[in-house]
Amino acid sequence: MSTERTAPPTNETAITYLMKNYANYNCWANTTLVNWLKSKPVAALEQEVPSSFPGIKLTLQHMWQTERYWLSILRKDTPETYEPFNGSVYDVFDALLKTSNELAAWVNALTEAGIQDKTLIVSPWFQSDFKNFEYIMHFANHSTYHRGQVVTIGRNLGFTDAPMTDYNFYNIDGKEY
Repeated sequence: MSTERTAPPTNETAITYLMKNYANYNCWANTTLVNWLKSKPVAALEQEVPSSFPGIKLTLQHMWQTERYWLSILRKDTPETYEPFNGSVYDVFDALLKTSNELAAWVNALTEAGIQDKTLIVSPWFQSDFKNFEYIMHFANHSTYHRGQVVTIGRNLGFTDAPMTDYNFYNIDGKEY
């Protein structure tokens, strides 16, 4: 039997509700993916394979560092830069989940004005002055893209039991109501 869910009533605008829900989804999806990966051999998670990042560990490391960067942007802190990382795959798991939780908590604490506020970014790669909800959508979509890569890399390593991490699946079965 399928699960039927209805979104709870809220006084928030649609964009505020969506951004908070999307940040929570990102955290849930990363947690779901990491929990699945913890059941796999560490050697396979560190194995190099042809992909945009040559392996699961390096893809997760990129996700973590990118989420860390976007959290610093949303907080209007000095942007976090990409630093060399020599930890274990379990260290990457912990760092990614810690940052995903921090992002979700930060976004959930934002007011409508905070979500609509603009943040100027001047970086070596680009310059933009968008509303914060654009950056929230970006970090969540970026992580979704790379979660798909992790599943594909895993498939190439013989992992055939990847979890479902789609947004709609989160809305139906993943989140607490």
